[in-house]
Amino acid sequence: MRIDRLLARLEQEPERPSTSGVPRMSRTRKLLFGATTGLYAVIVIAVLFSTDLVRLDWQVMLFRPYKQWPEMHAFLDYFVVLGQRGPTAVLVAAWLGWRSWRQRTLRPLLVLGTSLLALNITVGAVKIGLGRLGPHYATSVGSAELFAGGDIFPSGHTANAVVTWGILAYLATTPRARRVLSVVAAFFALGVGATTAYLGTHWVSDVLLGWAAGLLILLALPWAEPAIATAEDHILAWRDRRSTSRIPGLAPSPLSPVTRQPLLPSGRARPAEEMTAEEAQHGDTAVVGGRAPAPSSPGTGMGAARLHHAPGRQHPLRTERAPVTPQPPAGPRRPYGDRSQPRPAPLGPRGK
Repeated sequence: MRIDRLLARLEQEPERPSTSGVPRMSRTRKLLFGATTGLYAVIVIAVLFSTDLVRLDWQVMLFRPYKQWPEMHAFLDYFVVLGQRGPTAVLVAAWLGWRSWRQRTLRPLLVLGTSLLALNITVGAVKIGLGRLGPHYATSVGSAELFAGGDIFPSGHTANAVVTWGILAYLATTPRARRVLSVVAAFFALGVGATTAYLGTHWVSDVLLGWAAGLLILLALPWAEPAIATAEDHILAWRDRRSTSRIPGLAPSPLSPVTRQPLLPSGRARPAEEMTAEEAQHGDTAVVGGRAPAPSSPGTGMGAARLHHAPGRQHPLRTERAPVTPQPPAGPRRPYGDRSQPRPAPLGPRGK
């Protein structure tokens, strides 16, 4: 199918508001959030006390899956990029930006930004606080490698894959789209997590905690919806104020003052108290910007353009004006009152 036809078909589809079907913090979601929080705590405690989970980490690390199935190594090196925060955030933000433009709302982009911010804060704090080393930098077999200056626990690739691709399912506007996108997000999240364990860049417990950390962000997003809506209102209001201030002609601009004074023969202005009665009756001469206009030609009989009348004299309304009696035209023509009489026809050619 051609791209132009595809875009034309998308433009003809009815627009669905992004606020339709917003997930709410229902009882089921709260139960899932509580269970995931408990799983998160269990994984952290199991690693802190070097339980069987840490032994499983070492068994998988010493098994070296990337050496057992080397034919998959080249493909999985590219596939794991789907969990990196930079490329995936740009790809998903481009799609959500198009949705924001089509639906005339900032909610998709604000939801993505809120989720990534919460993910960086929560995962980054645990990474720095526990300081676990990765499999390639382990120092003693069977040790949890905690508080050694590392930043590998939980897996950032895995948590980012869960959140970034899960946002698409969270923002879906129809149940069918939400189901399809949930399957796609689960495939990418599980695949990226398993790939990091295959490549030996993360422990198995890192991957498990990364899945739990990303799922907690998605489950807690409905609590952030009121703040997202408030932020959208403020941003749109600021945009409207900024666009209105940039439109010329909306704000009234003061007119430049006009100094009205009579024109002297020498070109200098004369104060108003020195005006004669005749000049006050016929109006004064306008002087704009301290300079008088150039006098007209002598044939006109006007020394300067009279733009304003004298103070106190107003233009009469049309209803107050006296009717004008038509005057007979000058010249050898007949009087104006004789026009009702018929004109005699000439006798002969040219009056002969």
